[in-house]
Amino acid sequence: MGPKNGRKDVRILLLGEPGVGKTSLILSLVSEEFPEEVPPRAEEITIPADVTPEKVPTNIVDYSAQEQGEDSLIVEIHKANVICIVYAVDDDDTIDKITAYWLPFIQEQLGENHLVPVVLVGNKVDLVEYSSLEIILPIMNQYAEIESCVECSAKTLKNISELFYYAQKAVLHPTTPLYTTESRDLTEKCKRALTRIFKICDYDNDGILSDYELNQFQKNVDEGIKNDGLTLKGFLFLHILFIQRGRHETTWTVVRKFGYDDNMQLSKDYINPRLVVPPGCTTELSHQGYHFLTTLFEKYDQDKDGCLSPSEVADLFSTCPVIPWGPEVINVVPTNENGWITLQGYLAQWTLIAALDVCRLMEFLAYLGYITTPEENQLSAIIVTREKKLDLQKRQTSRNVFHCQVIGPQGAGKSTFMQGFIGKTLQVQASINKAQLTPYTINSLQVYGQEKYLLLHEVDIYGMNDTLTPPELYCDVVCLMYDASHSRSFEYIARLFLKYFSDSKVPVLIVGSKADIPAAIQDYALQPMAFCSKYKLPPLQAFTANSTIRKDAYIKLATMAAYPHFRHLPMAQDSTVWVKAGIGMAAVALVSLFLVKIIKAASDNR
Repeated sequence: MGPKNGRKDVRILLLGEPGVGKTSLILSLVSEEFPEEVPPRAEEITIPADVTPEKVPTNIVDYSAQEQGEDSLIVEIHKANVICIVYAVDDDDTIDKITAYWLPFIQEQLGENHLVPVVLVGNKVDLVEYSSLEIILPIMNQYAEIESCVECSAKTLKNISELFYYAQKAVLHPTTPLYTTESRDLTEKCKRALTRIFKICDYDNDGILSDYELNQFQKNVDEGIKNDGLTLKGFLFLHILFIQRGRHETTWTVVRKFGYDDNMQLSKDYINPRLVVPPGCTTELSHQGYHFLTTLFEKYDQDKDGCLSPSEVADLFSTCPVIPWGPEVINVVPTNENGWITLQGYLAQWTLIAALDVCRLMEFLAYLGYITTPEENQLSAIIVTREKKLDLQKRQTSRNVFHCQVIGPQGAGKSTFMQGFIGKTLQVQASINKAQLTPYTINSLQVYGQEKYLLLHEVDIYGMNDTLTPPELYCDVVCLMYDASHSRSFEYIARLFLKYFSDSKVPVLIVGSKADIPAAIQDYALQPMAFCSKYKLPPLQAFTANSTIRKDAYIKLATMAAYPHFRHLPMAQDSTVWVKAGIGMAAVALVSLFLVKIIKAASDNR
């Protein structure tokens, strides 16, 4: 098993004035005894992962001014994960050189605000009766990159293993991203990360984490305990105590479990695990994905009214950089009379994101806390469907989301049709801010007792000779819409059908809008009903959103998308013909099975 922080190895560089004992420290660690003869420089050594506390292979590099020049030093500084500046506790000059030369030189190479941790190492404590820490502490407070200070002795082996453990720990569990020494407080990045984690773990969204053992530890924190639970303030203070007591690894374990890297940012692998979507396949939410999102909705629906108010939406997405949708969402999915998103609309919006931008879906699932263990990722929330042509070959599909292109000339009623799909009549639509209209709407409906999602996409036609692009042709079903009250409207879609869809396997439904107005005779060779009959299309579908909105057209579109091999069958208004067709196909299958058994029995009797 690899290290929990994901780092493959640690490279430790030892610097310092000549004679401070850098080489002796390395050789004493390796041989567990003080070397009588010390070379100018020790060769680079590698400590195997299985003998280190963090299970990470560690390379230790010695530097000698006697054998190496400044160019070699600069190269090693850039390669190092942690730098140990060694000084002799009995030599004040070597201590002075820490601030006079070594720290400024490192900053000159890596930048003043570099993130490579530094450990100060006071060697030769066996020669003195005092500690150098009083001199070193002001230096540590002055330079944020200094993680710790260790006093040791290469001769007596005192704190030798601890020295390299602290150096390794400075890389794997650094202080700087977590804690600011000057203010004795968590960094802003760390606060944001821990606040996100607290909110994710607060399953009932009451602002309190219930944990008896944490309560006992936190009893003395003002406002840290409330109703025998740990508040956010107490949770943050708890981690301050961990860090101040040298337990950085505890806080790092927590934040890394929730996806944070060494810079206290959510890692790219955590946000966007690799997902391959072959051509012809689509992406949908799995049952696990819908369950997680439903639980999240219920958690933040504080008043349990089945809708999310603006403040509840803001609270839900407080763990994310932004809210994934804007005010236009009220014209994309179902809402209540106040324009607040319902559970049905909320799940529909996530279904839309899964279908159109699965990377964005994975990103927000990560922010919202879908991943709870290192072994999990967002892929379990996503289904990559089978290639569409295989569905057609097998004459069945497991898809639950179908794409419908709503195509027609301007003024044909496409926007009205799309808004009608989310329950908005003409009267309601009159108050819509046109700037907030998008080319998409999505809603769920029942197709033979199964819940399916139909995603409508509006495509405008501006002239008789307009062409459709490949993305506009790629869909599961096409709705060709014309204005039944306009004599030239039908010609647009008739030409489009003959040009793009007459030989296509994509099912097509022709819809005449404004059915509440007397229909005009169409200025075309065939009237719409005759056109549908000639080209074996389903019967012409009339539509109006003037008062009550009928779902017939939407259900037919979803049914045609789910059962494209039925596309040439006539469709009755109540779908009775479709039911009969299904029963007929089942009967044919049973008769075929019966005949096979008879033939087999006859063969066996010969």
